[in-house]
Amino acid sequence: MIFRTLFIVIYAVLVLFGCTPHNRLEGHVYYRINANPTTLDPARVVDVTGGTISAKIFNGLVKIGDNLSIQPDIAENWNVSPDALIYTFHIRKGVLFSNNQEVNAHDVKYSFKRILDPRTKSPHTWVMGKIRGAYDFMHGKTSDLEGIKVIDDYTLEITLKEPYAPFLSTLTMTAAYIVPMEEVAKWGHDFSSHPVGTGPFVLKEWIHNQEIQLERREDYFDGPANVMGIVYRIIPEDLTAVTEFEVGNLDVLTIPASEYARYKHDSGRYNMISSLRGLNTYYLGLNCSKHPFNNQNMRKAVNYAIERDKILDTIYERRGRPASGPVPDVMRKWALKDIYTYDPKKSVEIIKEQGIKDLNVDFFVTADQEVIDIAEVIQSYLKDVGIGVNIKRLEWSAFIEAIDRGEPDMFYLSWWADYPDPENFLFPLFHSENYGPAGNRVRYNNSKVDLLIETGQKTLDEDRRNIAYREAEEEIVSDAPWVFLWHRTDYTIRQPGIKNYKTYPFYHMDKGTEISL
Repeated sequence: MIFRTLFIVIYAVLVLFGCTPHNRLEGHVYYRINANPTTLDPARVVDVTGGTISAKIFNGLVKIGDNLSIQPDIAENWNVSPDALIYTFHIRKGVLFSNNQEVNAHDVKYSFKRILDPRTKSPHTWVMGKIRGAYDFMHGKTSDLEGIKVIDDYTLEITLKEPYAPFLSTLTMTAAYIVPMEEVAKWGHDFSSHPVGTGPFVLKEWIHNQEIQLERREDYFDGPANVMGIVYRIIPEDLTAVTEFEVGNLDVLTIPASEYARYKHDSGRYNMISSLRGLNTYYLGLNCSKHPFNNQNMRKAVNYAIERDKILDTIYERRGRPASGPVPDVMRKWALKDIYTYDPKKSVEIIKEQGIKDLNVDFFVTADQEVIDIAEVIQSYLKDVGIGVNIKRLEWSAFIEAIDRGEPDMFYLSWWADYPDPENFLFPLFHSENYGPAGNRVRYNNSKVDLLIETGQKTLDEDRRNIAYREAEEEIVSDAPWVFLWHRTDYTIRQPGIKNYKTYPFYHMDKGTEISL
């Protein structure tokens, strides 16, 4: 701690005589991100960072309101047929893309078809997969998507193949953002670096591994933002980020674990700290498609081998809540028993029963220091039960690509809610339809779980729907495709001059329009 404080002081002195806050863009709010987003193309965004920034550039038909209800966005209103199959959306007039082109129903149809088009290689086909004709279109059996009809320039009709209770909620996701066909055709895969949307900001500059600059749009249909722009500074090292915050080069900082206690007990800064019980689940993914974790018992052995509560108490400093399953505690509407208490003896017995000796597994993680610290603790726990662990650190994009290819035996990752429904932590992550890059990255396959999830999706009565979800989650926990670690509580700290700062349960709810300097 003494070294850390001394470093900050020395660094601050150097900054004061060198790169000081005078380099800041006037009227811009500064945030820290620890890595480049994988992409800013809504069809391909897979990380929270990319989704957070994309939310400032694009809009969907609908959005999540403060009370987690579904609110109008580009669509000013909509109607749903009595059988819950046909959704008719009425598009606002006068909504402009940042290239000054007005949005119409054809843009919406194009954007949704693009998600399903194999050439897009979107990992989010499941978002549009419930639309009638989606399967045939995805597999080249038809050239058009039967379930989406443009009635006129401002009216769109979407027909589902069967009732799907969370449908409106899924349309709030990044993947359902509306893009202009001409710009996508112009830039192709490079649309990520030249995004054109309807949002309150435009991408001004993206200097890879340095910063991303967004500039305010004065013609945003929902009113211009309070700040002139947003700058996301890419700072991988926590200590550097903290120092930059201390000298005023960052306005808002997610507090790293290493600094949590210091800020929490700083009476001068305590009132500048905000917290939010996150709708997320952190987990250790176990590759169910290859040895040794294609063996359910070996997956259970790993669950018993790791003392999750101790990691949460020490490295994580109680900045979260223990997970008993994939659905976050604040979203789950049923009780779920935590069946994997720390029991290394039981873990050793299971491994011995399987007749597996001299086992070594590859554990893929990102280069984030906190993640590495956690990985080393997990490595130690597994060594104690006879499992050797090779930790492989990768930059974020390479990490995701490796997981999507099914390379790791284990990996450390999290899933954050995209929409307000428990189904969001079940269908994309565990249904066999999403096997691999589409979301089910542990390559888990259980026909009973598939059926239970599908039953919940089709059931419009909430109580009955939650019964199906509960049974699905219980089955998943029993199969142990993950080590269910914790649900993270985020703490942010801001500069005293920041006004109207809010925390949001869903990252894409923050359009960046409310915060001010």
